[in-house]
Parts: sequence; C-alpha cells; structure tokens
Amino acid sequence: MSSETFASFKDHFSASAQDYALARPSYPQALFDWIASIAPARNAVWEAGCGSGQASRDLATRFARVHATDPSAAQVAQAPVIANVTFAVEPGERCSLGDDSVDAVCVAQALHWFDRDAFFAECERVLRPGGVLVAWGYQDIEVPAAIAAQNAALQREIAPYWPPERADVDAAYAGYAWPFALLAAPAFELAADWPLPRLLAYFASYSATRRCREATGIDPVAADEADLAAAWGDPAATRTVRWPLFVHARRKP
Repeated sequence: MSSETFASFKDHFSASAQDYALARPSYPQALFDWIASIAPARNAVWEAGCGSGQASRDLATRFARVHATDPSAAQVAQAPVIANVTFAVEPGERCSLGDDSVDAVCVAQALHWFDRDAFFAECERVLRPGGVLVAWGYQDIEVPAAIAAQNAALQREIAPYWPPERADVDAAYAGYAWPFALLAAPAFELAADWPLPRLLAYFASYSATRRCREATGIDPVAADEADLAAAWGDPAATRTVRWPLFVHARRKP
C-alpha cells in the first residue's frame, strides 16, 4: 500500500475519536477465550484496525504481546496504556511485524474498511503456520420495545448518511474472498445494560450521525433526545440493548 493511499484512507472516526472510545460496547469475554483456545500459542497477536483499543485490552489478557494498529492517529491517541500492548499508527494493509511472527490476527468491526486483498496477503505473511485470522462485527442495535419507535425514527433519519461499506456489515461480510481454511465459530452474545445517556452517546458516535450533522446543521441525536427520554423514563434506569454479532475465523496451513 502506498504512502499516498495510507494518507487518504477512509477516515470516518478520527473527528469523533473520543466519543467513539467512550461509547462503543465491550465485546463478550467468551469471544476472546475462544480466540485464545484456537490459536496455536498465546505468544503474540496482531489486532488490525484497533481504533481506540476496545478489543486490545481483552486480547492483552490472553496473549503475551499485542501489536495493535490503526491508520487513525486520533483513534490511537485515545487508546489506554497497557504494558504488553504496542499501539502503532499503521494501515491494516501493511504493518511493521516480521514474517511468521504472530499466532493470531484479529479485526474487530473494521474489516469492511480495508483493502482486503492486501490485508489478507499481509495475514499470510505475518501469521505463523497454524495461526488464525478472526474477524468479527456487529449489526444494528436492538433496543427495548419501549423505545423501538423512537429508535427506528432516528435510524431512518441518519440512514442516507452511512458510507457504502455499511452494507458489508449488514451482510455480515458475506461474499468475502477469505484466505485459509474455515474454522466454525460458536455463537456469541453482544449485549449491555445501559442508562439513557450511554445510549445517546453511542448514537452520537455513529459516523452517519456526524455526517448528517455536517450536511444539515442539525444534530439528529439532540433533536430526538426528548422523544427518547420520554419513552425511556428515568434516564438513570438501565435497559438491555443487544447487537447481532457475527464472527469469521480461518486457519493458515
């Protein structure tokens, strides 16, 4: 990947990096346990497209070393300090790792942004024989019935502002030309018990929300906050929200 391509990567999150870091859900611990169980060893893992480190901290409890990369310096700046994690501003299509150097490559909610041919070639290069590639993502939030109508209205309002790669997430990465042999992944649940302010912060972290605000001059979350609050009730009360989580896994020969 050329330096020009790196400089012009599709950056939908740097402008709201702090909001993204604070608002996104945590992935289930069972997922990381499973990744560790299928890796040939637990010495090193590369997390490509790490963002602000949501998955990095959990990988760090399973692997001795984590090399976490993202092309957005603003996102990496929001990452926590973790003793066994090296955060680097690098594209997913080209990293500084050596050949045959990691037991696993992980990508959380980011593969749809990559030049996949280049990324898969990089996985071939850095994975040790028997190493695993695990990529996962989550689709539209599923909210309690009490706010379903208000959520649907907000989602309709911002729908035109999603980038085209959003369709890949909706399709759960169907049709990708994956390398290596398939590994069947178990089902995992992604859920959280959130108060209303946390849910509003999550909506505000959408790239579509930011693009809608920039295009129209109206913040759609702020505009819909009163309706959401009226339907929610006590804003400090927690309600369970869920996301359909999909996982793809492959093993290098």
